[in-house]
Amino acid sequence: MNSIITNWAGNITFGARRLLAPASVEELQEFVAGSTAVRALGTRHSFNAIADTAGDLVSTARLPRVVDIDPQARTVTVSAGTRFGEITGTLHESGFALHNLGSLPHISIAGACATGTHGSGDGNGTLASAVRAVEYVSATGELVTSRRGDAHFAGSVIALGALGVVTKLTLDLVPAFDVQQWVYEDLPLATLRDRFDEVMSAAYSVSLFTGWQGSSIDQVWLKRRVDEPEGPVIRPGRWLGASLADGPRHPVPGMPADACTPQAGLPGPSPLRLPHFRLEHTPSSGDELQSEFFVAREDAVAAFDALHRVREAFAPHLRIGEIRSVASDDLWLSPAQGRDSVAFHFTWLPDPEPVTKALHVIEEVLAPLAARPHWGKVFVTRPEVLRGLYPHYDRFARLMRASDPEGVFRNDFVAHYFPLSTLVPE
Repeated sequence: MNSIITNWAGNITFGARRLLAPASVEELQEFVAGSTAVRALGTRHSFNAIADTAGDLVSTARLPRVVDIDPQARTVTVSAGTRFGEITGTLHESGFALHNLGSLPHISIAGACATGTHGSGDGNGTLASAVRAVEYVSATGELVTSRRGDAHFAGSVIALGALGVVTKLTLDLVPAFDVQQWVYEDLPLATLRDRFDEVMSAAYSVSLFTGWQGSSIDQVWLKRRVDEPEGPVIRPGRWLGASLADGPRHPVPGMPADACTPQAGLPGPSPLRLPHFRLEHTPSSGDELQSEFFVAREDAVAAFDALHRVREAFAPHLRIGEIRSVASDDLWLSPAQGRDSVAFHFTWLPDPEPVTKALHVIEEVLAPLAARPHWGKVFVTRPEVLRGLYPHYDRFARLMRASDPEGVFRNDFVAHYFPLSTLVPE
């Protein structure tokens, strides 16, 4: 490559020999068919080497833009390189919305779905759970479409880029809705432990931010649908011992709140409230690392207690932690596959050595709870352990081998976590 390319955080330098950005699907097909090693590159918001390759990187950002809304089917078909924030306004104006959104509207739709990225809410699945169909270029250059109900569809959505280069996705839509957002501060830990389900179900989307220090949760972000009953939010005043913030807040202490979506109960369209950050603002410099682990909902308090016991091993290396709930889905590699889940997120200071040490401690205490790591973030889970966390691990490995027998899309990351030597025949 003519210039050095890194991920958003700067902790990964890509080793590809070239980066291409085809202007048409036909050009992409020709390119993939003529290459021996390819990986798709999205908005580079993964924190590990999942997108890296010694071969060719390909970006879909220049493919013809597609935003095709089908009002009867309540779906939208979008080009893979599109960022969430680039389509949600159009959807809202057309009377529709996505069921949920992640913290950042800046990330590509294909990349977010391929890694199991999610928002929050007891009834809200991962972003990939909205996918009804996925179109991708296979290792032979063929254009393949997998639809919900097809035999291997559940293995083709959160696929880690291992089946092909995604060109389009069709997503389920819901009627447009407005959201109000409040931030409460200093929720006592004892209250969270005793009333965990009440806290996490208090709004359509709930996020808890904590530095894992002190005797309280730093901030609780409650995002309530305007068309739903009033619920437990009390304004102004206190809620479960927490105080309503007296102004806008940023999740990371000391950071200006102008990058964040409007708070203080100001109603607005869901795409302008469900993400924590505004599309027009970069939420931070990228000078950070991130990790995240999913446990079954019924194990959430046990996971919290386990982490609290070892907090001194990791809290000094944190910018902030976040706790969110995620609804179960049936996608083979989804961190929430088969179980309603709670995700424990860690935004780290950009110092890999102490972060790695902290991760060993975190993963050890969460191991009895079968914690699944986020595919696009930093983790140290051993391949044999990871295999035991996913009931459909072997099915996906077989699908990957059948779809790409020559390993065109098989990079070091995929080879490490899905070694073909362990593949069990069907």
